[in-house]
Formats: sequence, C-alpha cells, structure tokens
Amino acid sequence: MTTWRPRAHIRVVAIGLHWRDGRLLAAEVRDDAGRIKGVRPLGGEIEFGESWRAALVREFNEELGIDVILKGEPLMVENIFVHEGATGHEVMFISEVEFPDAAFCDQERIDFREDNGDPIVARWFDLADLDVDGAPSLFPTGLKDFLLGATKGGTT
Repeated sequence: MTTWRPRAHIRVVAIGLHWRDGRLLAAEVRDDAGRIKGVRPLGGEIEFGESWRAALVREFNEELGIDVILKGEPLMVENIFVHEGATGHEVMFISEVEFPDAAFCDQERIDFREDNGDPIVARWFDLADLDVDGAPSLFPTGLKDFLLGATKGGTT
C-alpha cells in the first residue's frame, strides 16, 4: 500500500454519485495503518484542458471499465481537509451518474486499482450507516448532509 498525502496545491476533481436501492457507491479511504477511515464517491482529478464532464466519464472508464451517463448539473464544493496531518485542498464537481444496464448489478463490491497500482474496494453504502460512531465517514465532509437535504427536497 502506497502512503498517500495531499499535494500542496489545489486539485480540481470530478466525482460521481451512483445509487443502487438507495445506497451510494463509494470507495474505501484508508489511513496509514490500513484501517478504513471513510469512503468517497468514485472519480478523480481533471486533467489540463479537460472538462469536468469528460474527466468524470474517463475516470469511471479507467477505474471500472464502463461508460457512465451524467445526470443533471453538478454540485460544486470546495473541500479543505486533513489526511494523516497533511492539508489537502480540492475544488469538486459532484454529479449523479448512471451505469449501463446490469453493470455490477450482481456484485456487492467492486475491486479495482488506482493508477499507481494500489487496490481499491468500492461498495454501496446506506447514508444512515456513515458519519456515525464506529462507522466510516463520507468524504467530502458535509456531503451526507447535502444528500439527505436533497433527498428530502426531492432532487436526488
């Protein structure tokens, strides 16, 4: 497992919200000891000259080998966080994504590899099971509250 630290610059990223039976697909985020500290929807960094839409489609294709359909306009979030003592700073485009019919429908978890070769596990999580004592956090911080508010308002 590679030790990851945020770089000292602002990253621009795109992440996708995929839902199945009311549960959100998210990848495990681990601390240096390998413990799960949280989960985060899939996606990644936008490359220079690339739109957030193209980046999000590319990331899902690279990570899961599928072409997703983007749904609606993005939520934009500034995410300043601390991981293992290092401060990170991201500007995030967050969008709903739809998978091709039957993609991963019979799987409870998806295993894939990051660009650096590190293994990643993604699973579907009930929002009620995140950001509570003894459970993983949902990153970025505040996303759960936004999603629960959007669900109550009927936009998710």
